[in-house]
Amino acid sequence: MTAVHCTTCPYCGVGCGVTIAQQNNGALTIGGDTAHPANQGRLCVKGSALGETLDLAGRLLQPQVDGQSATWERALGQVAQRFNHIIEQHGPQAVAFYASGQLLTEDYYVANKLMKGFIGAANIDTNSRLCMASAVVGYKRAFGGDAVPCCYEDIEQADLVILTGSNTAWAHPVVYQRLVKARQQRPQMRVVVIDPRETATCDIADVHLPLQPGTDAALFTGALRWLVEQDGLDSAFLQQHASGTEATLAAAAEWTPQRVAEFCGLPLRTVLTFFQLLTTSYNWVTLYSMGINQSASGADKCNAIINLHLAGGRIGRAGSGPFSITGQPNAMGGREVGGLANQLAAHMGFSAEETDRVQRFWQSPRIARQPGLNAVALFQAIAAGQVKAVWIMGTNPAVSLPDADAVRQALKQCPLVVVSDVMAMTDTAELAHIRLPTLAWGEKEGSVTNSERCISRQRAFLSPPGQARADWWILSQVAQRMGYGEAFGYQHPSEIFSEHAALSAFENNGTRAFDIGLLAGWDKQQWLGMTPVQWPVNEQHPAGCLRLFGDKRFFHADGKARLLPVTPRLPQNAVSQRYPLVLNTGRIRDQWHTMTRTGKAARLMRHLSEPFCEIHPQDAAELGIADSSVVRLSSPHGWMLARAQCSPGQRRGSVFVPMHWNGQFTGQGRVDSLIPPVVDADSGQPESKHAPVRVSPWPVSWQAEIFLRAEVAAPKGIYWSRVAQDGLTHYIMAGQQPVEDWQAWLQQHFTLAGLTLQTAQLAQRGLHLIGWRQGEVQLAFYARQHAPALDRPAILTAFKQAPASGPQRLALLAGRGAADQPAAGATVCSCFGVGENRIIAAIQSGCHSAKALGASLQCGTHCGSCLPELKKLIQQHASQRVA
Repeated sequence: MTAVHCTTCPYCGVGCGVTIAQQNNGALTIGGDTAHPANQGRLCVKGSALGETLDLAGRLLQPQVDGQSATWERALGQVAQRFNHIIEQHGPQAVAFYASGQLLTEDYYVANKLMKGFIGAANIDTNSRLCMASAVVGYKRAFGGDAVPCCYEDIEQADLVILTGSNTAWAHPVVYQRLVKARQQRPQMRVVVIDPRETATCDIADVHLPLQPGTDAALFTGALRWLVEQDGLDSAFLQQHASGTEATLAAAAEWTPQRVAEFCGLPLRTVLTFFQLLTTSYNWVTLYSMGINQSASGADKCNAIINLHLAGGRIGRAGSGPFSITGQPNAMGGREVGGLANQLAAHMGFSAEETDRVQRFWQSPRIARQPGLNAVALFQAIAAGQVKAVWIMGTNPAVSLPDADAVRQALKQCPLVVVSDVMAMTDTAELAHIRLPTLAWGEKEGSVTNSERCISRQRAFLSPPGQARADWWILSQVAQRMGYGEAFGYQHPSEIFSEHAALSAFENNGTRAFDIGLLAGWDKQQWLGMTPVQWPVNEQHPAGCLRLFGDKRFFHADGKARLLPVTPRLPQNAVSQRYPLVLNTGRIRDQWHTMTRTGKAARLMRHLSEPFCEIHPQDAAELGIADSSVVRLSSPHGWMLARAQCSPGQRRGSVFVPMHWNGQFTGQGRVDSLIPPVVDADSGQPESKHAPVRVSPWPVSWQAEIFLRAEVAAPKGIYWSRVAQDGLTHYIMAGQQPVEDWQAWLQQHFTLAGLTLQTAQLAQRGLHLIGWRQGEVQLAFYARQHAPALDRPAILTAFKQAPASGPQRLALLAGRGAADQPAAGATVCSCFGVGENRIIAAIQSGCHSAKALGASLQCGTHCGSCLPELKKLIQQHASQRVA
């Protein structure tokens, strides 16, 4: 018999529904939930690979106190005792929580209630500060509430879709595929991509504006001026339902198309093409993400976008609106419960009226009455000794925060660091005094809210492993031991959700955007059976609400929206002669955050297997950097190593490096060690898209790859990147010091004891070596002066086969498959493991469309994330023919 569970994906803010078919033997089949409104059955490659991340390798399964295993009673008691001691000695401002958009809403609610309502300080912030804090400020300033007005259907119904600061094809693949499908069905739709880089998202763009990094506000402010000139304002809406119009239009008056083009570094004709699309399109949706939010002027950029929509009346109707799409599965849920340090709870702030209201609802002995420290300031306060205890929940700030080396040092000297996480060893967990094992996806029960305000359930389909426990339970148990037992006596997460829903409606009366009061009366069974619903869910919207502001009523006291004057400005951390390039950080297609989950899945490591630095070929040539060579990036804050990736789609003067690699997967590849702690003054969100850096060659004497069955740490003092493989350890390596005797080096770092060896000595001190035991391959090693050209799939296949024959061993020694098996090449389609060489061969044989390639090789037929790459390969190779 098969049991089917409906849950939600734990990755991006799209919030896709997932079905889990569980057989009696425990086997799991992962699929997309066709009934879920977010994805309608589609999953990206990360979601499809969720079943490959559920093993217990590396899991934290027992509490640890001061490096020793402990019972839950001792661990909980120690957390409560040590927090209480610091509060008694130094006051509540000396302690802090740092949470995560990976927490479920019920977990978040308990953490916020404990810190703000009972400890009495607001020093709880979240890694969502790094994601969407600027969007929150923009919405609150414009609408009077943190209320995303749009839904995914609006993207499909728009006449013009503007994608700005968002590589949607890679960061939110399911939304992108919905857009692709809509455009096929509505050929009149136009798509504009605004991004300094030519990304995969540009594949469907009618217009790409590769603007100078950080100049987005000027583009949208200039567009506002254009609307004025072209008589494109919705004057009736502005007169009756908005304020601030006159000052905002006056501030925009000087931003002529010519000035915008010069400021943004764009051709005038490209700017005008974009502006003309605005006046000829009835409905627009602007989809914006980290490229807008992660800026020292991110909030102003958000308001420049919203100004344009308000002025043009493109809001509150199907197919129109400013749509911030979040990065994490429950970033929105964290906003709802007050997980940010500048929020209280249920979208309330710190006015006397609001703090009194929440305190009365919670019946708490005290309440935080002013905002706490946001993420960057919080860790700076730890470094300064002002915060003496921090509890970090489900996140990895030693990798993800700007100035990451300073964060690491701050945690090293902090008197008390508590980490609750699923993994035993992360860059942050290794610095903890107390480690608490939590439930992972598939083991925990709760709710999440996605980018379109849709509340869905995450459901458990696996038994809790070891002594892992739910975050809400851990927090409640600590609260009870701190003396707050009566308020934290929860027995089930449904009780927490009901309390959260009741608070959203408490003395609301339509004054606050977030209101799910009709769900407050749910019992456990109703909560367990929750189906997706978009808030608000109240008497006015008993079945939920697709889009907001159709009634033209906003949440400011006067019921009007507000336009805000925006003064575009260049990023404050300017390049210099010493640091002449602009570093942009971001996501890649198949990885997630700091890789604690996706890094376990072998197929998710095949597309891009190591940290890289994308650079324009001309910049690379001027710096003496060869494609695929190892480079060193440095800033005033730190340095890292990465593989150069020359791309003409990269804007000159800029480089791109992914955010994902951590200390478990590479030796020196944490990009946030380079990022300065510069933040938006209004939102506190870090400037992660504009850091001045220097990039230079990192000369190496050798490069190598090793595959082995044993679990062995990488050698110190070299460049290395670990690539997840099923049942194997795989390192890509490079070193500056010559190796005179490779076998001695291998014996020292990886051990060759007990192996039968076969070697091939190459010119320039290169060596290929394989080792086996009882006919079974145990180790394969390839070292050359330059990066070895290997057929990795063939090597991996050799490890899975029966004892190797002589010809098989010779092929493995050469780093390739059998003579009649051409190398697959770099993986393009992760869903089906299709390599570049196979795709090129199929193109040269007559497959001149993505559809034809899919029919022949299956690539591009599942999640669709690789379709832009397939189309590029077709453009490059369709004119060639196999003789």
